Amino acid sequence: MSGRRDDIPSSGDGNGAPIDLDRLDAIVERLATDERFTDVEVQPEYAPDRLMCRYDLGFYPQSVQSARFTIAWFENGDFSLHYHEEHEDGTFDHRWDRHLSTHNSRDHIHPSPSASTPGDDASHPEEWRDVMSMVLSEIEERQQAFWTE
Repeated sequence: MSGRRDDIPSSGDGNGAPIDLDRLDAIVERLATDERFTDVEVQPEYAPDRLMCRYDLGFYPQSVQSARFTIAWFENGDFSLHYHEEHEDGTFDHRWDRHLSTHNSRDHIHPSPSASTPGDDASHPEEWRDVMSMVLSEIEERQQAFWTE
């Protein structure tokens, strides 16, 4: 990852594991040219252990003011994938996580619309590409639902 910062301390999501910068590089390589995103920001100042992707608002009705997908991945295989929308009258959040916690099993989901804790225990694929595919498909289903409701 060009210009990446290797001195970022791990957040609590990875249970102390270092950030998997090579994994974030691979994800950036895949998503940076994806037309659904207008911006892919690596290690933004406000979340230096993450990758943040802004969705093109053409996928949303006018009531959605912004949408983003934030990715944290750790060397022990833990991750936190967070989808967030800003609406005229509130927000929508959904999060897919793999990490030890006191509130759920290692694999769990913090369901929409508020990504509440505790979440729901879940089973995520082992392979990171399969996890990303599953999550991006679920987000796409949400986007399509705006136009079929």
